[in-house]
Amino acid sequence: MDSTFLAALIAATVTAGGWITNHALSARSDLKRRQSEARLTYVENQLEQLYGPLLFLIEEGRSAFHDFCDTLGRNYVFVAGSPISQEERELWLFWVDHEFMPRNKAIQDLLSSRTHLIVGDRMPSSYLAFIEHHNSWRVTHLRWKEEGVPYSWHSKANWPRSFEADVIETYGRLKNLQVQLAGLVRGIEA
Repeated sequence: MDSTFLAALIAATVTAGGWITNHALSARSDLKRRQSEARLTYVENQLEQLYGPLLFLIEEGRSAFHDFCDTLGRNYVFVAGSPISQEERELWLFWVDHEFMPRNKAIQDLLSSRTHLIVGDRMPSSYLAFIEHHNSWRVTHLRWKEEGVPYSWHSKANWPRSFEADVIETYGRLKNLQVQLAGLVRGIEA
């Protein structure tokens, strides 16, 4: 075999190998970039459409409840076995109809319309506890308003503090993930 031909064949093989390697590395890098961008978009949707609004509603609700308790002059509303006064009940029902129920409804609407954005492969138990709290209260309150059926003026299930904690913790994890993914995408693009 001619040495010139052999040198050309080796050069062509090295060039083709380099091109194939470069192409494979570029395709792999492009795939990683697209996957990171898709994951970032999903996380941003979770934050924008579900966890951000949930966090806002929860914080707003906390503030409203503390304002209500300040109005009462104590840090609780109900004590087991001790009814509230007529004046306190009227004040409570005003806040229920104009502050607490509408917010709970907004939270329920978010959860029911954005289930695809909930982190994890199932509905967290604290979210189910919120649904139980909201639904039992909503229905008994509505029966009282429409049919005069007496009730205890609050939900059968207490407000689930674990729901607040889970939403706050998940929001924080998603914000951290968003920062990491944004850095990855910028790093891959550079």
